[in-house]
Amino acid sequence: MDAKEFIQKTITDNPVVLFMKGTAQFPQCGFSGRSVQILKACGVRNLVTVNVLEDDDVRQAIKDFANWPTIPQLYVNGEFIGGSDILSEMYQSGELQKVLPQQAAA
Repeated sequence: MDAKEFIQKTITDNPVVLFMKGTAQFPQCGFSGRSVQILKACGVRNLVTVNVLEDDDVRQAIKDFANWPTIPQLYVNGEFIGGSDILSEMYQSGELQKVLPQQAAA
């Protein structure tokens, strides 16, 4: 399975996926850490994270996949939502809470 197939399978099989630097328990950049905090504040319990630092192919492929140059990147129900700044803005406006699936907060 190539990197693009891995990304597609991951976002199809999981309702909330964050491609990030590091892990939810140990983020490797401030933007990734802030994104995890926002999702936890929204009550997301079933967050799947992919550490792009572990695989250079996935790290480049995720940028090409959504045509978005930065990491982290959030996908909800297979749809690209955005990066850290967009998550922050959506959280503050209440929009992020509306997009997150109810089962992810279970």
